[in-house]
Amino acid sequence: MYDITIIGAGVSGSSLAYELSKYDVSVCVLEAENDVAVKTTKANSAILHAGYDPLPGSLNAKLNVEGSVLAKEICSKLDVPRNQIGSLVVAFSEEDLEMVQTLYERGIKNKVPDIQILTKEETLAKEPNLNPDIYGALYAPSAAVVNPWEYTIAMAEVAIQNRVTFSFNQKVKDIQKVGDHFEIKTDKETIESKYIINAAGVNAGEIHELVSEPTFKTIPCRGEYYLLDLEETDTVKHIVFQCPTKVGKGILVAPTTHGNIIVGPNAENIPDEWVNTGKDVANTATGLKGVAEGAKKSVPTINLANSIRNFSGVRANTDREDFIIEQVMPQFYDVAGIKSPGLTAAPANSLYLIELMKQDGLVLNKKNDYVDERKRIHFNQASIEEKQQLISENPDYGRIICRCENITEADIRESLHQTLPAKSVEGVKRRTIAGMGRCQGGFCGPRVVEIIADELNISPLEVDLDRWNSHILVSQSKEVL
Repeated sequence: MYDITIIGAGVSGSSLAYELSKYDVSVCVLEAENDVAVKTTKANSAILHAGYDPLPGSLNAKLNVEGSVLAKEICSKLDVPRNQIGSLVVAFSEEDLEMVQTLYERGIKNKVPDIQILTKEETLAKEPNLNPDIYGALYAPSAAVVNPWEYTIAMAEVAIQNRVTFSFNQKVKDIQKVGDHFEIKTDKETIESKYIINAAGVNAGEIHELVSEPTFKTIPCRGEYYLLDLEETDTVKHIVFQCPTKVGKGILVAPTTHGNIIVGPNAENIPDEWVNTGKDVANTATGLKGVAEGAKKSVPTINLANSIRNFSGVRANTDREDFIIEQVMPQFYDVAGIKSPGLTAAPANSLYLIELMKQDGLVLNKKNDYVDERKRIHFNQASIEEKQQLISENPDYGRIICRCENITEADIRESLHQTLPAKSVEGVKRRTIAGMGRCQGGFCGPRVVEIIADELNISPLEVDLDRWNSHILVSQSKEVL
């Protein structure tokens, strides 16, 4: 019997696990996939928003600004890459300037720090590659970019260190209230829990309806992206937005924490039946054309021929404008509709829900032995002296496997044994960035498979690309003599 079970291990579920791990309660996280951060959290713009976009008085506004501050603290404490580079919302017309003024006024009401409206000249001084026909921009220096999957993994690992249980490949099939607790039936077992938190992303409506009549409708929305080679690093130095519309914040152009440029997304509502089928994250010629046109409106000289990858993510939009963080029935809570700025707001969302649960009678006492830290070895960022020391201690650091990103054999082997270990090639990629460079694993991929098989003592035929049972190799073609 667990005190609290969280359904979903994206950034929302992992953040909740992290915050709840500070208390003397037993917590379990159920995830349908084989790792954290494999859905919306994996494929998004990786931005910690400043907080000027949400309507004042909304949960989005309150929790965005609070979450931005908390995310900065968490990233520093847990050794997560985060770059506070600031954002610009660019105006291309007088009408856009009116929207910039509106966003500025919202930002002031939402208590976004240090925002200001820039003239055309001031904007171009910050970003000389922008369209010279702009009218000005809103500047928010508190906006940042983050490594979203590393952020989620870090919070999950600290939760595990503090005795939270993460259970993967657990798709929830049924939930029944039995006396003072719930019985959660998955495709593998039955789990008993006093409280349930539904943080299942695009599947949150499905989980909600296992215990209650529907109170919201999920509207899955696909967004497509370009990821550009390091040759484009100097294209922009800030997060460059266009003025928002009803369908989203427009096409952005922004640096990533790894030095690439990300471009996108568009916004396309997709059928419910596409979710989790692969169609939901497929790229389309029409979608990518629209993204390219939008990007060139902001930065005419951007070279999309330097794209090293296209990908898509699915937003967990609903028919409600605001986040859904509320009690559904006694001891059952929804954390649903966590669209943008959900990545930013995640830690604040968690604290908000925990306070709500306390008001509803949950008693939480702080642990005396809580450990709130996490350190990683970043060989590719180390000095020559530090690298020499690491190699002397472990010769595997002397063998570069991913040449694009300078990731070593030691990095890969250790990722398979860290607190929340990688279970696949993509899992290794999320922990080490092996395969994220120009060749996208074209050269290092086979070697990564070989290392996983060797380190885990399994056949290469058993190594997954990402999801459980997504084997890369299907047979041995010839015998090695």
